[in-house]
Amino acid sequence: MRQAPRQNAPMRTRRILASSGGFLPTGLWGVARPGAIMRRALELSGAVRPRICFVMTASGDDPAYLSMMYSAMSDLSCDVDHLALFPQPNRTPREALGAADVIWVGGGSVANLLALWRLHGVDEAMHDAWERGAVLAGVSAGSICWHVGGPTDSFGTQLQVVDNALGLLPYGNGVHYDSEEQRRPLLQAIVASGALPTSFATDDRVGILYEGTDPIEVICDDADAYPTAAAYRIESAAGQAIETRLPVGALS
Repeated sequence: MRQAPRQNAPMRTRRILASSGGFLPTGLWGVARPGAIMRRALELSGAVRPRICFVMTASGDDPAYLSMMYSAMSDLSCDVDHLALFPQPNRTPREALGAADVIWVGGGSVANLLALWRLHGVDEAMHDAWERGAVLAGVSAGSICWHVGGPTDSFGTQLQVVDNALGLLPYGNGVHYDSEEQRRPLLQAIVASGALPTSFATDDRVGILYEGTDPIEVICDDADAYPTAAAYRIESAAGQAIETRLPVGALS
């Protein structure tokens, strides 16, 4: 019997929301609330009740950090889970990430994150999640990881460059661009030298949304409270860094 022709699978939109924010302080110790970046990630999932998976590898799966994330999501209509790698994986990465509509990667050491992800196959599971249309998102280390690399304090107080990130986005990345004085000049220097390609950076509380590999929107956790917060594109021209400010809103 002749088999019916296979139908092509529907194309899924690949999205990454790379940020220096996602949550806002409440004035209470260890208590945060979701900002516009996290809310946008949930909206982009298209799910009535999104399943969000927290991945806090960069902080060594710090229990207090993870607890704060669970608590912050308690008033939203979503189901919360997490993938832990310490002291051993709480499930396979493909199982945890394969069930998620939104994957949020926390901050900490991006160098340690990348090493452990590759050891446990999280890198491949992240790529598969991106391809099937899960929203990949995160803050700081959870922003740099999606790019080629960027400045990091993973090795100490003097920033160094990591250039072996996942490369789902073909750009360098800078985080905390307005609040940590080493970051802006270092990112500009390494882009000007060609050590990193064209790069995108975010002020605190700001994220950049990519569809495929195209940056399409700049989001601020609270644009009214932080009217000057922005993102930036840094390019090399004749051995010099050219910085372009990208205000909050859709990118043309």
